Amino acid sequence: MTLRVRVSMSMILLLIMSLTTTPARAAAPGDVVSAQPTTVYLLPGKLLEVPVNAWHLRYNSTSATGSLNTVSGTLLVPKSSYPLGARPIIGYAVGTHGLGDQCAPSVSMSQGKEAELALVSLFLLKGFAVAMTDYEGLGTPGPHTYMAGISQGHAVLDSIRAATRVSGAGLSSKAPVAVMGYSQGGSSAGWAAQLQPSYAPELRLKGVAAGGVPADLHAVADHLDGGPNFGLGAAAGVGLDAAYPELDLEADLNDRGRALLADAADDCVGDLGKLAGLRFSDLSPVDLLNQPKWLARLGQNRLGATAPRVPMFLYHAQGDEIIPLAVGSTLRSEYCRAGVNVRWAALPAPDHVTGAVEGGPLAIEWLALRILGLPAIGNC
Repeated sequence: MTLRVRVSMSMILLLIMSLTTTPARAAAPGDVVSAQPTTVYLLPGKLLEVPVNAWHLRYNSTSATGSLNTVSGTLLVPKSSYPLGARPIIGYAVGTHGLGDQCAPSVSMSQGKEAELALVSLFLLKGFAVAMTDYEGLGTPGPHTYMAGISQGHAVLDSIRAATRVSGAGLSSKAPVAVMGYSQGGSSAGWAAQLQPSYAPELRLKGVAAGGVPADLHAVADHLDGGPNFGLGAAAGVGLDAAYPELDLEADLNDRGRALLADAADDCVGDLGKLAGLRFSDLSPVDLLNQPKWLARLGQNRLGATAPRVPMFLYHAQGDEIIPLAVGSTLRSEYCRAGVNVRWAALPAPDHVTGAVEGGPLAIEWLALRILGLPAIGNC
């Protein structure tokens, strides 16, 4: 007896599609979520437009605890062609801007209020593209994970990945890459250097310049406690609490601490001075930073335990009143002991901000030589 099966045309089409359709790739770090053309200015009032092609980006990255997140940033690409092959890409990590979304670098650039564009422009004049992250939670939903170095390092590396995937930017995934940052950006650059071999090994990283690096957050917090820049230490506590929910900072604060930090939660850096002179003991009845949960997370975000595989230029102001010179020189010593090719510069600058001004051009020229393939000479 013969068994006849009737198969409809729609069933045949469904079968063919199931055999030939490739499953959609899951979202991954460095994927571009959106890329909108934008304009950036050097001066307030939207004066002196920077003559580049620019995009406001939203891209995927990875949080400090390993979750996929979305970060914003800005990509700047010179309009002129680059004559020496694939256009180099700089991952530029900005210094402290604040905790509120309105403080994000992408916002300040669109308003002509971004001071660090003066240094970024030196890269642009060399024909290099520059990817500038806003970091996690600064310009995107959720709190800014300020000074959570692992998250910041991921955001920098993924901004470079995203830059190569922006349609119309003309950037290659094979381009030579470098990273630079100062202060919060110095920490971010250092973390990018340490994380790159395992997190983004495909990037052709040639060198990293990191200045005024708060490599040891516990040491920096102890230094800031009770001083005129205590607001930065308090903000770092808020940022780490946002990155690591188990810290549960609010539960350990007194009423005054809860009120003060709630008020500061959306402040820009210039507003944090209102916390000057306070101590952590004024905000909490417990020894906050020496609790085991804080010691564990501070230890995980301490630079120096992993050796970068690329040359490093580390620079620090001798008169740095915010991040002691000893914190930067300790990082240099740890990297040197681990065999890293380190160029160290202790600058005569009398304070933290002047260190950025003095060291920035030196760092840019050092990175340009690495991009061009010249060997780095360390001074360990």
